[in-house]
Amino acid sequence: MSTTIQPVGEAPRYSFVIPIYNELETLPELARRLTDVIDRLDGESEIILVDDASTDGSYEQLLELHRRDPRFRIVRFTRNFGHQAAITAGLDFASGDAVLIMDGDLQDPPEVALEFIARWRDGYEIVYGVRTDRQSAESFPKRIATSAFYRVLQRLTDVPIPADVGDFRLVDRRALDEVRRLPEHNRYLRGLFAWVGFRQVGVPYKRDPRYAGATKYPFRKLVKLAADGVIGFSNVPLRLALTFGFLFSGLSFVYGLSAIVKRILGIGYVPGWASVVAVLSFIGGVQLIIVGMMGIYVGRIYEEVKGRPLYIVRDAVGTEREAGHDQPLVHGFAGERGRASLP
Repeated sequence: MSTTIQPVGEAPRYSFVIPIYNELETLPELARRLTDVIDRLDGESEIILVDDASTDGSYEQLLELHRRDPRFRIVRFTRNFGHQAAITAGLDFASGDAVLIMDGDLQDPPEVALEFIARWRDGYEIVYGVRTDRQSAESFPKRIATSAFYRVLQRLTDVPIPADVGDFRLVDRRALDEVRRLPEHNRYLRGLFAWVGFRQVGVPYKRDPRYAGATKYPFRKLVKLAADGVIGFSNVPLRLALTFGFLFSGLSFVYGLSAIVKRILGIGYVPGWASVVAVLSFIGGVQLIIVGMMGIYVGRIYEEVKGRPLYIVRDAVGTEREAGHDQPLVHGFAGERGRASLP
């Protein structure tokens, strides 16, 4: 049993933001390794653990971590709002000069944070981890699909989003404040961090396998995240839809003229419906694709116009807002129990 550490008496210099969803088996090891890291730092630290409405008892374990060490601070959602929303909430609650983002499954080694901090001291305002070895952490099909997606995304957008980079990174307070001003609902945070600019550098690291449990990012969620990245940072799909529209309209016009000429000259004209049905079906399919693509963008506009908060906080334990140092929540809403503390 570790001894209880007294609450820090000054604002933390370092904040660790970690989304948690059903990580009961991983939490003890995560806490041990994080404690080893922050004990080696040159300033006060806090660890913001955002519970995305876990159902396996993770929240109770988080409360126990806070009892043992008040540097572990907890934000709990009213329901599952998703990984990107959980990270965003942690960023909204973090108060450090340097904020480090990592997942709670220990695929992002906490010890690499020391390298991030060293580069931050060199003057870089965003330091991101570059996955150089993923063979033991991910399946071959997933590695191929992920690698292809990053390369395609780089070609579709003018924003320099680095390849093989996830959410594992350090962000300086100035850069973080700019990211927090961005209001979009369907968030692709690694793209937002690239979009704001500032001095950025990558740190290569080996991505480890999950410490325990199953992945919380099945194929369906990966596809949605990829769609958020493409739609949020590129209008190339819309331009492609317009290009295909002009292309097939032109081809249809040329085909119609050729059919008229053949009919008049009696050359190669064969009556029948097969070719007509095939052409109409093909053009109809293209039209549906174009309309569907436009519908996706319109749907995203609709989501943004509604103006709903990105998340709702049920409990915030050990955070500055709980202690009375209120700052406005940029993306979320804290309900009546949003300032609840431990007895």
